[in-house]
Order: sequence, then C-alpha cells, then structure tokens
Amino acid sequence: MSLTNAPDPEIRAAVVRQDLKNVLHPIVQHKLLETKQMVVTSAHGSTIYDADGTAYLDAMAGLWCVNIGYGRGELADVAADQMQQLAYFPHTQMNVPAAALAEKINTLMGGGYHTYFVNSGSEANEAGFKIARQYQKHESPGAYRYKTVSRYYAYHGTTLATLDAGGMGDRKGKFEPYSGDFLHVAAPTCYRCPFGLSYPSCNLACVKNMESAVVGEGPDTIAEIIVEPIMSGVGVAVPPDEYLPEVEKICRKYGILLHVDEVINGFGRTGKMFAHQHYGVSPDIIAIAKGISSAYLPIAATVVKNSVFESFYGEPSENRQVFQVNTYGGHPVSCAVALRNIEIMEAEKLADRAAETGAYLLDGLKTLLRHDIVGDVRGKGLLIGVELITDRASKAPATPATITAVVDHCREQGVIVGRSGGGSRHGNTIIFSPPLVITRAECDRLVETLDRALIALPTA
Repeated sequence: MSLTNAPDPEIRAAVVRQDLKNVLHPIVQHKLLETKQMVVTSAHGSTIYDADGTAYLDAMAGLWCVNIGYGRGELADVAADQMQQLAYFPHTQMNVPAAALAEKINTLMGGGYHTYFVNSGSEANEAGFKIARQYQKHESPGAYRYKTVSRYYAYHGTTLATLDAGGMGDRKGKFEPYSGDFLHVAAPTCYRCPFGLSYPSCNLACVKNMESAVVGEGPDTIAEIIVEPIMSGVGVAVPPDEYLPEVEKICRKYGILLHVDEVINGFGRTGKMFAHQHYGVSPDIIAIAKGISSAYLPIAATVVKNSVFESFYGEPSENRQVFQVNTYGGHPVSCAVALRNIEIMEAEKLADRAAETGAYLLDGLKTLLRHDIVGDVRGKGLLIGVELITDRASKAPATPATITAVVDHCREQGVIVGRSGGGSRHGNTIIFSPPLVITRAECDRLVETLDRALIALPTA
C-alpha cells in the first residue's frame, strides 16, 4: 500500500479500519480514534501531512524529539550504509559507530564521561537508578544507600521505577502500589509556588525542602537526586538560575549522586546542547534520548562521570561490572544515525538557533498575556509553556474542557500544540516544543493560531 501527500480517501479509510482492528495505541482513548484520527503519511521540516492531504505545523516535534526536523534524507542514507556493513552485534563487544558516538557525547559534555547505550528515555533513567545503587554499594560498603529523591510533578518515564520516581499522580495511580524507594519533594514551580512564596524573597524554599528531606531520611540512605533542569510535562517549569547549583551543593555535601534527566531538555532544545550547561553544574549521571537521533531511530543513553565509571572497573573476579544489559543498546545503525544527527545540529548551529528563535517565539507568545485567560508565559529556547487560568488573583487553572477546546481549535487550523500532563493543578498549560529548524514565519503562525483559539473560547 503506497501513500503520498496526495489525498486518497479509499487508502485512508483502509488504514483506519486496519488500525482500529489491530493496534493498541498509547495514552489515547481508542473510542476517540473511531471518530477523530490522523493518518500521518509524510513530513518535511516542521510540517507533517495526513493521508487526506492536510498539512499540519508540528509545534511539538512529535513527542518533543524531532529536533533537526522531518525529511532529512542524509540520515536515511547513513542508516542504509550501516545496515549493509553491520546491522547488529551485541554491545558486549565494540563497534565503530557506538565508539564514535560515545566520544562525541563525551566531547559535548565537556569531557570526563563514559556512555552506556539503551533504547529510550525511560530505560536511560532506569539504568541510572541501577548504576547509582550499585555505585553506592561499591563506595559505601555496609551502608544501605538505595533511595532516590525526586520532585512532585516530575516526569522521568513509563517503567514502574521511572513512574515511581516521577511525581505525576494521574499517570502513576493506575499502577500502585510502588516500592517506596523514591521520595518526593517540592518542585520549583515558581508560578504556583508550593509554599505560596515569590522569587527571590522565597530564598529558594524548595531547595531547603529538599535538604530537609535528605536529612530527615538520613543522608546515608540516599543514593541520588534526580532532576530535569527544566521540568517539561508539568508545563515547562523553568527554575531560578541558582536552583540547580544549590541542588548540586546538597549532593556534594552528603555524598549523593546528581542524576540529571536531559531526555527532553537535551540536544539543543533549550538553547544549549544540554540544559544543565545553562547552570554550570557537573552531573554524575545524565539521561539522554529523543534529540540524540531526532527520533529517526530509537536510541538513548545513560552518561556517567568518570568517577562513577571507575567504581565499576576492576578485575573480573571482583564482580564490579555494571549489572545491566540491553539487547539493542549500542545498536550500530542507531548510533551511526545519531552521530550524523549531531553533526547536522553542530553544522547548522541548531542550539544557537533554538536560543534565538525561542526568544522570538517567547516574545510573541507573551503578547497573549493581554487575554485574561493567560496567566503565565515561560520557557527557555524552544521549550515554552502558556498557562491558562480562570482568574488571575487566585490563579485557578483553566478547565480540562477549555484546554481541549484550545488544542482542538489549533489542530483544526493546521497547528499541533501540546498540553501539560500535571493533573488537576498543573494540567492547564499549552506546550510548544517545535523542531529546532522552525522559522520565524512559522513562529508567527503559532502565535496567531493560539491567539485565535483563545478569542474563539466562549465567554462566561
């Protein structure tokens, strides 16, 4: 069955029938797909095309991931060449693309790191938890350092452990109970400060809350602290500049590993190659995914500081090696594609472009603060949230029905936007995370479309 940009109602109908009878989709309710579906057939730049011929400007880069944009034929060429030469061999041994990619990642991190390859962001964080625990067993014999400190409203993946580490109750509830090995503290959601304070007079109460939890639990029970530099799924929570350095100080003070989740933040999204580089910190464990290959092939990685790597180095008889394996980790084709993807990002200066274009888009979206329903506009680079409310004094969140109406209106106008997943209190933010190649004209279209969607909302 061949599909092109040309509309073909018969082919589209056939695909819909085939899908509804055979596919189990993630997140989306299948009953909705019976009446409202999109059959994506092709894409180029920041635009995707449905089988009915409709073009959509993708302001979410798929799932926050198609950083270099759609339709880059050079990545297909690299994949084909590598498949001809070596399609696969287990990464218990070495291959050329994986070694080159690990060296490139080490360079991008500023040196001093080793890379363990996996398939997804969830797996990258999961491996990070295991590495942290094993490291602490090596370095603190006799102690029981197994706990991970995370934040409420965090998102770190969909496995049981990453859900447990995450702080989104609506996502976690269906899979309870959890182990209790993951502790949660207040998040730096400044617009909705959990302590009712304002920055900077708050004196970073959220960091003090984190240290209080560490001390209360007992530092000798804590293996690591995990943070997204900029929290994404909750609605793009950008912390104060000194937040992450202060978290790092807690880690160094108590011998805790700093685990930074760069799955969404990384590879140019925030205006630097990695978001933690905005803040001058040196993480011990870094989870990367999504933008590493711009989603052209599945690949992710857990990057560890050399001081962590050295804990796993020794004679075979010592049994110190990483007790973690992944069938497709270090896959030569995925690694070759990821390496070429990064070369494109560097050649086209896409991190710098994200900073410049993101600032332009952010300024445009801030003009929408003239609407009473817009409570806050925030972001860094091309990671931006527009929070909708019903009342500025109380900051009461806009209803789920309102958010759905805005998202649907944008889609009807040929623009795909996202929405936050933070539940009843933090599920009211419209998200923008477009390909880093998005143009200023396309940014103007995003602002205009959201403006019209807000105007179209019924008045009370």
